[in-house]
Amino acid sequence: MAENYDVIIIGSGPGGYIAAIRAAQLGLKVACVEREHLAGICSNWGCIPTKALLRSADVLHSAQHAKNYGLTLEGTITPDLKAIVARSRGIAERMNGGVGFLFKKNKVDIIWGEAKLTKPGEIVVSKTTKPAVQPQAPLPKNAKGEGTYTAKHIIIATGARPRALPGIEPDGKLIWTYFEAMKPEEMPKSLLVMGSGAIGIEFASFYRTMGVDVTVVEVMKTVMPVEDAEISAFAKKQFDKQGMKIILEAKVTKVEKSANSITAHVEKKDGTVEKITADRMISAVGVQGNIENLGLETLGIKTDRGCIVIDGYGKTNVPGIYAIGDVAGPPMLAHKAEHEAVICVEKIAGLPNVHPMDKLKIPGCTYCNPQVASVGLTEAKAKEQGRDIRVGRFPFVANGKAIALGEDQGMVKTIFDKKTGELLGAHLVGAEVTELIQGFVVAMNLETTEEDLMHTIFPHPTISETMKESVLDAYGRALNA
Repeated sequence: MAENYDVIIIGSGPGGYIAAIRAAQLGLKVACVEREHLAGICSNWGCIPTKALLRSADVLHSAQHAKNYGLTLEGTITPDLKAIVARSRGIAERMNGGVGFLFKKNKVDIIWGEAKLTKPGEIVVSKTTKPAVQPQAPLPKNAKGEGTYTAKHIIIATGARPRALPGIEPDGKLIWTYFEAMKPEEMPKSLLVMGSGAIGIEFASFYRTMGVDVTVVEVMKTVMPVEDAEISAFAKKQFDKQGMKIILEAKVTKVEKSANSITAHVEKKDGTVEKITADRMISAVGVQGNIENLGLETLGIKTDRGCIVIDGYGKTNVPGIYAIGDVAGPPMLAHKAEHEAVICVEKIAGLPNVHPMDKLKIPGCTYCNPQVASVGLTEAKAKEQGRDIRVGRFPFVANGKAIALGEDQGMVKTIFDKKTGELLGAHLVGAEVTELIQGFVVAMNLETTEEDLMHTIFPHPTISETMKESVLDAYGRALNA
């Protein structure tokens, strides 16, 4: 007979494991199915290990500029690629083990294999056929395996994978996805990055700091096109100063391969084609949901553009079936998946006052150098909606802490509704802005007005003071600029 649960989650990434833990906290009998590695792409191949690589790049950059801080370092400072990659992989393994510990602590059963929906409330788990992209961590002794399992509620949290363009498919050797870019066997001398979204620009930033000749090709008018245009332009100037070559409004139409390099045909806006040769190329043109081989068609679960269609609580069109995270559509961010998981499970458990997901209040962070972070409407989007707005700006160059840190290249931009004082959006570029953005996220969730922010005392000296000054500037009251 099939083993029965209250909730079964398919996938143990940020959405899946948080859903499992929250369901267990609420007293539900829970199982999580995983086919490859606990903690998903985020902890194993995305958010966490990439930040480990970028941290190595930050330390290298600081060491190379020690004289700016009155320090003398003797000898040549060179990166040890094997050690950098090993550190990153070790951190990924630590995160992997952490999720296993949390499952054990919260009495969440692990089912190892590939799950397929056979009918509402039932899945069949078979042996994993997808080869692992990294050596498997030892499985818990009590992990369950192949068989039929039932649950009143089934949550799909299968994540996403790199998107490939026809004719320019990654081959793992010359054309990389983020998997290969995270564990290079040797450092290329030159690199072409196709796409300037978060993944593309973070890797471009890492490799450029490591001394690689980097070219970025972006089809849109701005680098990091989802960001406010003014912030994107500011970031691009910094990338240019670092020696990064960025080609906008262009696309790679063809790639020729040789033994140890590629030559990309880059078509520009005016129709001309530039041939760019590089040792390696990273394809960073987005990701697509893992919706295949799940049995969605059998149950008639609706999909749209490669993602499962859900409402604000994670419900699909089929009762008892839910989806969260990347597989449920953009924005494809780990923190969105985690919050979606909590909403979904608390709704299943019947908790009162569960609020649906508000995507306008989801912050976005890019950990390049300089960092970029944002929440809410861009200036262009606010104007498109017909809003009468006030816009405030404040540069890091006028902030004492930023100057003292040697990090004075940055700015904060805030957008308010002129009539109500509602904070509509906040956009930041500069040192540690991925930490600062949460202040604006909290403010938006509390429906804070410009008056509330103006009366808030920010500590001195901190870079966070630029946040308040930006608000003041929107109302013609900036004190330090």
